Amino acid sequence: MAQQIADRRDIDFVLYEQLETEKLAKEKAFGGLDRKAFDMIINEARNFAIKELLPVYVDSDRIGATFKDGKVTVPESFHKPFKLMLENEFTSMCEDPEWGGQGLPHIIDRAAREYLSGACGSLVAYGQMGHGTGKMIELYGTPEQKKLFINKLYDGIWGGTMVLTEPNAGSDVGALTTSAKKNSDGTYAITGNKIFITNGDHDLADNIIHPVLARVEGAPAGTKGISIFIVPKIWVNPDGSLGQPNDVVCTGIEEKCGIHGSVTCSLAFGGKGQCRGFLLGEEGMGMKIMFKMMNEARQDVGFQGLFAASRAYLYALNYARERLQGKELGAGKDSPDQVPIIRHPDVRRMLLWMKSYVEGLRSMIYYVESLFDRAHCSNDPAVKKACNDEAELLTPLIKSLGSDRGFDICVQAIQVYGGYGYIQEYPVEQLMRDTKIASLYEGTNGIQAMDLLGRKLGMNNGAVFMNMLNQMNEIIKRAKETEGLQAMADEFQATVHRLGEVAMIMGKRAMSADFKTAFAHATPFLNAMGDVVMAWMLLWRAQVAATKLAKGAAQKDVAFYKGQIKSADFFIGTVLPVALGSMNAIAKGNKAAIEIDEESFGG
Repeated sequence: MAQQIADRRDIDFVLYEQLETEKLAKEKAFGGLDRKAFDMIINEARNFAIKELLPVYVDSDRIGATFKDGKVTVPESFHKPFKLMLENEFTSMCEDPEWGGQGLPHIIDRAAREYLSGACGSLVAYGQMGHGTGKMIELYGTPEQKKLFINKLYDGIWGGTMVLTEPNAGSDVGALTTSAKKNSDGTYAITGNKIFITNGDHDLADNIIHPVLARVEGAPAGTKGISIFIVPKIWVNPDGSLGQPNDVVCTGIEEKCGIHGSVTCSLAFGGKGQCRGFLLGEEGMGMKIMFKMMNEARQDVGFQGLFAASRAYLYALNYARERLQGKELGAGKDSPDQVPIIRHPDVRRMLLWMKSYVEGLRSMIYYVESLFDRAHCSNDPAVKKACNDEAELLTPLIKSLGSDRGFDICVQAIQVYGGYGYIQEYPVEQLMRDTKIASLYEGTNGIQAMDLLGRKLGMNNGAVFMNMLNQMNEIIKRAKETEGLQAMADEFQATVHRLGEVAMIMGKRAMSADFKTAFAHATPFLNAMGDVVMAWMLLWRAQVAATKLAKGAAQKDVAFYKGQIKSADFFIGTVLPVALGSMNAIAKGNKAAIEIDEESFGG
């Protein structure tokens, strides 16, 4: 296969031609870095992923994590690449050097992780989940807490988790029952049971640091009474040494549809009355602190969809070029008996659909990372706020569109393979199973749609959403001035205008007595808006590519640039009209889903 895991030419295009990442090297925040350094990091990640991580991907599925005699173990083949991953410092690429990180731009970290996580996401997550735990401590912890935990979390030496869910408190976090009682030494006694805890226990790290949501005795009901605690699996002494086990017990792991190499634990805290934790921040700040981590996790979940989709597309593309089956339509009687299936129109349609979404998702996800980098480099509070606000607006789209379309692309890859795609001899069925979880955890995609409609559209009285539309119109203006893109630009412009109208309709409906009807259409609205964002990214790509071609691109790049234009042409001409039709239906506000009697569902 010419490309494995991700298309490096496409990554370079997004980084350096669409988003002009080289300009970051001129910023004081990234002084001493240049494109050569960026490329070296990505190359090292790519080589490591192909050599060390990709070979254990099958073990992550066929062997998976196991639970026996109260202990969780990962596949034996995980241990060597995990150790090498930590030695190569791949877990802390964008962290502050003050805490042992490399200080790289977020967008370069994301590009490198597209190879690392794309090769074997279950393994890589054991080393990288400490990032979210560490970041909360970096932002809200005491100096003593930072000294004890951050370096080892960022370095991947200690594992990290997110401990929210309980049997009766999933998305409704405020219904949790885990309790905390203050001890005389300032620590808190933690008691409760949690479920669905990713990487909650394993044998790759000496310690695992759990950020646990719990309610201090006497605190109010609901989310406002929730606090967050740092609860180590093994107690950490003031000098950083490990003490005694901290009464955190794994009581079982889940047998899942996919990601078998990623352990999903049920955890009991304080079963013997000996579990202690450190309060992080102040009492009652639990949800505020956890949502900092949650937003990053939602972006990572959308990214999970992208890297699975990228792999699945490349596998399907390679297979379609090699698999001989059937005569070419319209060929004469003297034509070859069989041709590669990539010559069949329906296969070409599937491949171009996959290609356009993979490219659009990559651009959207990298674009949000560039917003974080721009915020990091600026000293202007207004610029920082604008960048972070736009990232917030796009986060539910990244999470939902990335996870849904990532899964759909894996399904299409199986379809390209035909019957062979459904058997374990080929990798796409595992990718499909591994990817399905992405639409479910970190808040189901229905919750993302409610977040978009209920919170994000109205940010700054709608100014953030309008700013995004203005950026789309800027790309439309540039495309209209570019030879060959005028028709695409006109079609996209009409859809952008309709998105603005429907967003206003939905916003008003959500604040009216008919609000339930609005939320019944929240997911279709998110999907339609997501497709408009995809078209924005693809037209932007096409405009850059067409400009390069007009200036006389190198022969080796001509096919690539033409492919960018065709991706936009296909998407705007075949997918965007469906989104427009969906928006027209949303505007009508059909009430059937709200008005139907429960008995009328049947069953």
